[in-house]
Amino acid sequence: MKNILSIFTERRIAVTLMLGFSSGLPLALSGGTLQAWFAKSNVSLKEIGFVGLAALPYTFKFVWAPLMDRWVPPFLGRRRGWILICQFLLCAALGSMVLFTPDTHPKALFFLACLVAFFSASQDIVIDAYRTDVLHANERPMGAAMAINGYRIAMLVSGGMALVIADVWGWSAAYLSMVAIMGLGTIATFLGPNPEVEIVPPRRIWDCTVLPFLDFMKRPQAWWILLFIVFYKLGDAFAGALSQTFLIREIQMTLSEIGVMAKFSGFFGTIFGTTAGAVLVVRWGWFRALLVFGVLQALSNLVYMILLWTGPNYLVAATAIFVENFCGGMGAAAFTGLIMGLCNIRFSAFQYALLSSLSAVGRVIVGPMAGVIAHEYGWTAYFIASLVLSVPGLVLLIILKGGLEAMTRSMLVSASEEDLVPVTT
Repeated sequence: MKNILSIFTERRIAVTLMLGFSSGLPLALSGGTLQAWFAKSNVSLKEIGFVGLAALPYTFKFVWAPLMDRWVPPFLGRRRGWILICQFLLCAALGSMVLFTPDTHPKALFFLACLVAFFSASQDIVIDAYRTDVLHANERPMGAAMAINGYRIAMLVSGGMALVIADVWGWSAAYLSMVAIMGLGTIATFLGPNPEVEIVPPRRIWDCTVLPFLDFMKRPQAWWILLFIVFYKLGDAFAGALSQTFLIREIQMTLSEIGVMAKFSGFFGTIFGTTAGAVLVVRWGWFRALLVFGVLQALSNLVYMILLWTGPNYLVAATAIFVENFCGGMGAAAFTGLIMGLCNIRFSAFQYALLSSLSAVGRVIVGPMAGVIAHEYGWTAYFIASLVLSVPGLVLLIILKGGLEAMTRSMLVSASEEDLVPVTT
């Protein structure tokens, strides 16, 4: 326990937490919070489902990740320089969203949401690569947990506090306040330490695109690993695709009730879940942790069905949200730490972007499908479908038993010394 607590005093962990906040703030503003804005407007349930397509850049960020690995900004270095650029562009795009509303200009608002997602995905590319490069191997499980915790704190702000502000002062005030908070996120960019070693930037596009891909695909069971990355969180993503709409339209909760009660319940559930998940990964290893957490996060989605029987019971709602986020947080901590461990530090930007993009596929494609199932078959079928969609990821994990831990161990020593240079801080 003493060793675990000592990790929190590390500057690398503190900055990981802060950058996790910067990474998480834009997601709800182009996702759940935007969904709530559309839900409070004269927009159909099917159309709200398609709002989730704004998150497509998160799925394809590996396409331009090599460019951010190849070219180095003239300030703050290859990682932090790009982070600062993305933060500035995010503030500009978020500020522009207040010029439109879903009732009058839904397409323009959707386009700006796509821009926010694009700049946010770009920021994620370099934050993820920076975290992979700067954290020591023994810090990765807790580093993953702290990154998720920072992410969830940001989601509480942009998905909870923003709803309260919108309920009281309107949506323009909500989004402008998020712009100001996003500006504060640049502090972490300036405080971040340099990696103890850093890869010499590739001179050719081939070296940062084709070689990283070939490096990953030559590993045993590479295709199975890619499929596992896609399917492990699919059921969880499906259950969350219309969670805001479920609480607003079916349970008849107000924006303030969701923002205060539900979001705080989800926040503490995730904080406790990710921290517990990080500790258990160290004790159990990757396979056992991912298997147990995967089963729990699949079953936890069914807790929301109790609300269909009780009606607008806010204690039940808070409990359901806590349980779902606690189980999902454990799975997310193990899953994020695994992705870091699967990356060869010579190619961390591209490989992490590729794997995290694949993990976002489910979150993007299930939006329209979730809207159709909820509309045509009802909410009970919707939550049962989330359980069914969790099964393929667990089956793939069993197929990969043993291979994942062996691969993460090999990646710790895979970088050749000629690719590394010492960093002077």
